[in-house]
Amino acid sequence: MSGHPEMPEAQTSDDGGTVADAYDGNWVDRIAPPWARPYLRLSRADRPIGTWLLLLPCWWGVALAAASTGGFRWFDLWIAAGCGIGAILMRGAGCTWNDITDRDIDGEVARTRSRPIPSGQVTTRQALAWAVIQSLISFAILLTFNLPAIVLGIVALAPVAVYPFAKRFTWWPQIFLGIAFNWGALLAWVAHTGSLAWPPVLLYFAGLVWTLFYDTIYAHQDKEDDALIGVKSTARLFGDDSAKWLGGFLIASVGLMSLAVLAALLPGASPLRLAVALCAPVAMALHMLRQMRRLDIDNPDICLSLFRSNRDTGLLAALFLAIGAFV
Repeated sequence: MSGHPEMPEAQTSDDGGTVADAYDGNWVDRIAPPWARPYLRLSRADRPIGTWLLLLPCWWGVALAAASTGGFRWFDLWIAAGCGIGAILMRGAGCTWNDITDRDIDGEVARTRSRPIPSGQVTTRQALAWAVIQSLISFAILLTFNLPAIVLGIVALAPVAVYPFAKRFTWWPQIFLGIAFNWGALLAWVAHTGSLAWPPVLLYFAGLVWTLFYDTIYAHQDKEDDALIGVKSTARLFGDDSAKWLGGFLIASVGLMSLAVLAALLPGASPLRLAVALCAPVAMALHMLRQMRRLDIDNPDICLSLFRSNRDTGLLAALFLAIGAFV
């Protein structure tokens, strides 16, 4: 394609280039320029749920920090917006890196063989260049935060780099995903306050356990293919006992978020602020219980639907934490 030598027009796969688990009629397939579609698919722009799941702990962190320090400041608007842009970029970079490392595995799994690299839409070298571009832009945004937040953001690259390999050596790769995906709770708190404390650490672990909850559900889609090719996951590890484990993750996640709220707001917060902020873990618990009632680990469509619904789980928590910072 003229004018875009570094991103040539995508080769068309058997299904026209679309990815199997993308939303039907998503904007990438409908309106994105053809030359850009493979790169946007590498970044999961046609599957935005992952961006939400990376962003929401950031919003939890800045909202809880604001609630603990007397309310939001003007710079918090940029923390929230900067984390939003950064989540899009770093989720895109992380997914691109994941597709590079998994290019051979993805070709053996029905749900993933339509991804850009195994389907021949882009080369590995092109994908690597795209990951670097996204990372550099994200780093430029990180530089607008304070120094402790910048350091935390750089450290976060380690779990992002390791995660794609975790399913090769541990039955608990979801822990590595949780370490990476919830780092924003620490970073956003530090961007607001300038230092770490126990409340964001508790909030971080609440998010990590929440990740174990939703990504175990997600992994049940691929358990048969994973067994054939030797890929490990908590879905395969728990098997028919998954519902019991998910119930435990629910209790642990909600409990840790409750402790984070109490640690951040006691003893100085008003009873109203404390009550509203504690609605965050309560709302989260109710939404997760609703997922448990619908759970069918042998139905991939239900598993995907429940996984996607965790956007609302995290948004409910963010909403009540934010309201708590205002009252």
